[in-house]
Amino acid sequence: MQTHLPSVPLRASRLPAGLWGLLLALGALLAWDASGLDLWAMHHVGDATGFAWREHWLTTQLVHQGGRLLSWAAIAFILLANLRPRQLLPELTRSERLGWLLTTLLCLAVVSLIKRASLTSCPWDLAEFGGTAHYISHWAFGLRDGGGGRCFPSGHASAAFAFLGGAWVLARAYPRLAQAWLAGVIVLGVVFGTGQMLRGAHYPSHTMWTAWICWAITFAVVQIQPRIRSRRAVA
Repeated sequence: MQTHLPSVPLRASRLPAGLWGLLLALGALLAWDASGLDLWAMHHVGDATGFAWREHWLTTQLVHQGGRLLSWAAIAFILLANLRPRQLLPELTRSERLGWLLTTLLCLAVVSLIKRASLTSCPWDLAEFGGTAHYISHWAFGLRDGGGGRCFPSGHASAAFAFLGGAWVLARAYPRLAQAWLAGVIVLGVVFGTGQMLRGAHYPSHTMWTAWICWAITFAVVQIQPRIRSRRAVA
């Protein structure tokens, strides 16, 4: 006589697929932080005299200043999409447009707040690169490194990664545009992060953590927003 046991799904299997990606990325980031590769990377682009690319027009004018202007232009586009829905992306719903704008602003705000509270100084502040600070992990809470601090995570990288929400918002009505948007955000985020690393403004991990924070915020909003809409519909 055969006994058929009911299949009981594991709790972990109920987790959204995107959450697994976030958790894996978090593990990889923590492993990077523990490896000491941040300093190793910076020693490949700087020395005791500083960073050769710190004042180069390519990193300062094109990547840094140009990136800021591009970010403001993207915010203006999303704002206009909310104000002129018939002219810009008419297939998006009001909820999608507003969620896109609020998610972007939330990403920028969270990264900025963490950065302001951080005691971690920039690589160009370290004594080994011509400054006065000494290296301390950004996980060493409460310990000052002798520099100006306020350098973790990368604010400039958020000028790209804060717009990740566009890929999810556009996916329903404009799938091809969504793919192009996501690719553009990732490429620009890498370019902005690389430019800041070459200047000595940020460690690689600063850019990676900005990407992860913006990804986590976007994922949370994507998960929560439909539930809010359903509750309003029931009410």
